[in-house]
Amino acid sequence: MAILRPVLFEFADDTFLGTVREVDTRKVSIHVKTDSDLRKAKVGQLVCLKVTSAVKGWLVGLIDKVIKFVSVSESDHNEKIEVSESVPKPDNKDLASKFECANENVINTVRLTLLGSIRWNAEEKAWRFSRSIVHVPDIEAECHVLVNKHLESFMNLLTTANNTEQSLALGKYTIDESATAYLDGNKFFQRHAALLGSTGSGKSWTVASIMEKAAKLPTSNLIVFDIHGEYRNLSYARHLRIPGPEELGKTSKKSPHLPAFLQEAQLLYLPYWLLNAEEMQAMFIDRSEFSAHNQVMAFQDAVIEEKKAVLENLKKLQVLNAFTLDSPIPFSISNVIDKLNDLNEEIEQGARGLKQGKFYGQFSRLLTRLRSKLSDKRYGFLFNAPESEHDYDAMARMVCKLMDYKSENAQIKVIDFSEVPSDILPVIVGLVARIVYQIQFWTNYENRRPLALVCDEAHLYLPKKEGLNPVEQRSVEAFEKIAKEGRKYGVALLIVSQRPSDVSTTVLSQCNNVIALRLTNSDDQTTVKKLMPESLESLLEVLPVMDIGEALVVGDSVLLPSRIRITQPEEKPLSATIDFWSEWLKDAAEPDFTRSVENMRKQGRG
Repeated sequence: MAILRPVLFEFADDTFLGTVREVDTRKVSIHVKTDSDLRKAKVGQLVCLKVTSAVKGWLVGLIDKVIKFVSVSESDHNEKIEVSESVPKPDNKDLASKFECANENVINTVRLTLLGSIRWNAEEKAWRFSRSIVHVPDIEAECHVLVNKHLESFMNLLTTANNTEQSLALGKYTIDESATAYLDGNKFFQRHAALLGSTGSGKSWTVASIMEKAAKLPTSNLIVFDIHGEYRNLSYARHLRIPGPEELGKTSKKSPHLPAFLQEAQLLYLPYWLLNAEEMQAMFIDRSEFSAHNQVMAFQDAVIEEKKAVLENLKKLQVLNAFTLDSPIPFSISNVIDKLNDLNEEIEQGARGLKQGKFYGQFSRLLTRLRSKLSDKRYGFLFNAPESEHDYDAMARMVCKLMDYKSENAQIKVIDFSEVPSDILPVIVGLVARIVYQIQFWTNYENRRPLALVCDEAHLYLPKKEGLNPVEQRSVEAFEKIAKEGRKYGVALLIVSQRPSDVSTTVLSQCNNVIALRLTNSDDQTTVKKLMPESLESLLEVLPVMDIGEALVVGDSVLLPSRIRITQPEEKPLSATIDFWSEWLKDAAEPDFTRSVENMRKQGRG
């Protein structure tokens, strides 16, 4: 017995807009006969077109443009004038009189982009919306605007389809604020995502909102690269901190900005032996020097020799037979410096007496750089870590801090990089990302748990390739590898930036989901447009005029490309914009610049 399909839409004359007169793949032009019908159309509004083919259903479109064409009759010298609805009457008196007195033939047009189709699902016995478009509308097919009860029916259809166990509630639809906007949590993280918006547009809120919801899942696993310490106040997260000069030798640090009930931030040391060959060279070798190739060779030989000695001493025969220069084996950097210094000062016996060795004087600048880095307290998290951070099992303990998801507050890990010097920030962030990816790669498939890297302020360490210095190059290479291959091993990226035009195009091109908040810079808008399908570019015209907390969401994770008002998180990050004028109106205490100067000198605020 055939199942009767419930009626989804029953349109009346008050919703009729016009009929189809032109179809071009996903672009459709609607002929609107009267001005009263034309006034029903609003840019950004949804419309519905009846499919009259064998597969009955509806097509849903988004209005891109509303145009009123006016052509002057032949009695007026066969001249033709076309005006847009948004263009005022011309100032020229003769031309204006033609608008007022001529016998006009009005041809109104609405242009729209098809977003998807509504079809009956026989298995589920329900109407379902899909992004796929099997049939385009016929010429003369009727078009109706989706308003009131019809819009409510369609939004309920979206909400019902999206509200599943895998749903991530992001906010409310702007066109219908009673309807919750859901993302598919699987597709959002599976295929990488980009969160882009100008300063003050609501990026940190959006990140915090996503983290807040993910933290409620039993075994979620997110690692947040916090460059400015914006997320250090979140009570549901585990806080890790790259130690600054005044924190060296400690294992934890109580932040003065946190309430007393919050846990101490665990200090995360990244000892130098975690760096691979390319990262060490970026840190220490100046490629422009004449002896750079000799420096690289001698440095690598010394490091391999030290790592080999450690493995032999620990009797790690299996590792000894397979390790490489890139293997993270603890070794003594002081011994490496001593060997380079010996080569740099070597005097050997020649045919006519003593002479300088073949590397005599070639490593002087390298040794100066090495000693300078080792003595600089800003790099203490690399070179002045406690002895416990240099034993063979130290890396396993560090990885547990980074990737644990079972202990209390472990689902969300916030790593505070605010004390890392800007000149090496890219290589340090890239180091953490590379370690996480490689641990995932070498974890047995049945034990591997997916995780996401939230890359806040990504433009600072993921710049475009043109003119990169070696430090930036290492970071970009690490993230590009994750962007291309991370999905296979359960590593996702959420790229967050206020300057998308400065972010690596390779990384951004792998982001199949885009949350675009307000963007005012034309270069940034152009970059975001390149991430969108051509048919949806018209959506982005509203980017400069959106309100704080509003976003355009496009991609695999959202059923309908939409303008969404993001739900504010319960715990807001420490990223509120300072109200300059309001602050200047207040009385303030005498500034203590002496203390500020001392803080700068000792590289700490304690």
